[in-house]
Amino acid sequence: MSISHFIREIGRGKQSARHLSREQAAELMGLVLDGKVSDLQLGAFCIAMRVKGETAQEMAGFLDATSTRLHTLSTSDGRPTVVLPSYNGSRRLPLLTPLLALLLAQQGLTVLVHGGNTEDNRVSTADVMQALDLPHLNSLRPLQAQEIAYVPAEVLCPGLWQLLQVRRGIGLRNSGHSLVKLMNPVAGPALLVASYTHPEYETSMLQTLQLTNAHAMLLRGTEGEPVADPRRMRKSILLLDGKVHHIHDPKDLASADNHALPIGLNAVATAQFIRSLMDAPSSIPAPIQHQVSMLCQLAAAIR
Repeated sequence: MSISHFIREIGRGKQSARHLSREQAAELMGLVLDGKVSDLQLGAFCIAMRVKGETAQEMAGFLDATSTRLHTLSTSDGRPTVVLPSYNGSRRLPLLTPLLALLLAQQGLTVLVHGGNTEDNRVSTADVMQALDLPHLNSLRPLQAQEIAYVPAEVLCPGLWQLLQVRRGIGLRNSGHSLVKLMNPVAGPALLVASYTHPEYETSMLQTLQLTNAHAMLLRGTEGEPVADPRRMRKSILLLDGKVHHIHDPKDLASADNHALPIGLNAVATAQFIRSLMDAPSSIPAPIQHQVSMLCQLAAAIR
């Protein structure tokens, strides 16, 4: 099926492109996820949206289409499950998303990490969690209370995984990479941790979370991961039912315990580093400890 009429709207360049309504965006993404678009048009869609940039209405529409095609996980816990989308991985700093998951489970919360690689030169959360002997779900099942589990994007939504893999062909991120950071695959109460890399994404992601009535923390994470930057206290926005609940903004204050971090660790060495932090809680960077505290408070407010 052709999506040329959508490409004509969004593909006119940054200044002349027209934005889609939420309903139009949902229709477009539905065709993409269902594999009803030619490779040529799929590439054109990815480049056009990359140049134009997604509006909150468009991203909400993309999420609407994804939600009807998404395989979800149930939980046995009445408390909200913390959802950590992990798609960036780490190129330089230690990948501490699994550390965040372990600390949250230690506080009695269930944690679902979902993710997948679209380039091969980064350490992935999947590999670090495997090195930590944490569950990797290749088929879906209910999550147990206080469990930590990783599920690949291809298990949750094969069509979305195919969209993410377009990056390998054209060398650029596309709308799918923004979408997964706002995606919640939990059937039941959930608390999403959404992260951005570049400051200009804060506004559009916040507006999308508001449109979708999400319980969420929005922050500028470490290399785009949902874990706080261990070196600096950065801005975090907490939302309940899409409404801003609290804003913590220390203006990028350097952490008082800003010690040098190991650089360029592989997955096994990263897992060993995380174990060493768990064995010495006082050595856990203050920004991550503060993130855990805020998420626990937000989870209690949801309950």
